[in-house]
Amino acid sequence: MTPIDRLHSPARLAHIALRTNKLDEMIRWYCEVLGAHVAYASDKIAFLTYDKEHHRIALVAIEAYRPKPDYGFAGYFHTAFAYDSLKELLETFVRLRNAGILPVRTINHGPTVSMYYSDPDHNQIELQVDSFPDADSTNAWMKSEAFRRNPIGIDFDPDEMLMRLCAGASETELMRRPDAIH
Repeated sequence: MTPIDRLHSPARLAHIALRTNKLDEMIRWYCEVLGAHVAYASDKIAFLTYDKEHHRIALVAIEAYRPKPDYGFAGYFHTAFAYDSLKELLETFVRLRNAGILPVRTINHGPTVSMYYSDPDHNQIELQVDSFPDADSTNAWMKSEAFRRNPIGIDFDPDEMLMRLCAGASETELMRRPDAIH
């Protein structure tokens, strides 16, 4: 028999829930950015998903909320969504740019290549791809001197990266952080 006080970690992150005063605008934004669809919506709440899960984003508008303070407050910073390949991430960048949605920052962190977007309520959403084939390789790189010197990463130009990918550069080469050898 298993002891009742045994530590169990969650199996997965199920969803995020955000309060908003801009329900319709947030629904449109998340559906566009994540390729999501509405699983349920009313004038007070919406549940969105982009896969078989019943919902990944909950948008709550049950009252008029105070606006969030300017950047720099403690607490929630961003939520990250991962793609399976750099090609998928860059194609998403192009699709969103064509829809008028631009990243606020693009960073090659080393473990990931990431693009940060700001939703209509100014919540940060990270779209990323893992730079390494597995968690062990990522964890090893995070113990490297290059990561110790710069744990945030290096900004990159997504248009330049896309041009290089289209010209035949490998995803592995493009995801390598310029200041370190993998």
